[in-house]
Amino acid sequence: MTDPRRILLIEGHPDVTGPHLNRLLAETYAEAARVAGHEVRRVAVGALDFPVLRSAHDWKQGPVPPALQASQQHILWAQHMVLFFPLWLGEMPALLKAWLEQVARPGFAVGPEGPKEFGKKPLSGRSARVVVTMGMPALAYRWYFRAHSLKALERNILGFIGFSPIHATLVGSVEQLGDAGVRKWQEKLRQLGSAGA
Repeated sequence: MTDPRRILLIEGHPDVTGPHLNRLLAETYAEAARVAGHEVRRVAVGALDFPVLRSAHDWKQGPVPPALQASQQHILWAQHMVLFFPLWLGEMPALLKAWLEQVARPGFAVGPEGPKEFGKKPLSGRSARVVVTMGMPALAYRWYFRAHSLKALERNILGFIGFSPIHATLVGSVEQLGDAGVRKWQEKLRQLGSAGA
């Protein structure tokens, strides 16, 4: 039995109305984590109403939108963060990127003076997992496309602000999974949730 952890799930699928694999996997992870004794909080990015950032001035000096202040508090609370999102046009959905840009402000995710490659990172001491669903085979994304968008998220965003270690779970060929394939991925996410990993 691992020690209980404080886990934050970020549901990055913009569609919060219809059923989709992202939500099913997030729910599977959350349920297993709770049963194992971990504390779990969830943020559904698609349910939040906030503007996109349009200038460096707003990023540095503008107020954090009220709808996202709770997201920042949840991140501070968490020891481990799990991001779930579908791969759209080779990237995370634009709404999730907009959420990250709004939340990762100077004084919170980076020092008050802005990003610096070296030195103490304000969100150090937290780990992360990224769960990405996609239509293409996961091997094609990882080896042919070099998983550029995932690497950018891991290195240029999460790692840059202090998250470490960062692990990834890639769920490919989602249209061909069938019921047995979905159950297989649910079991994998159940094991991860139980371990708080």
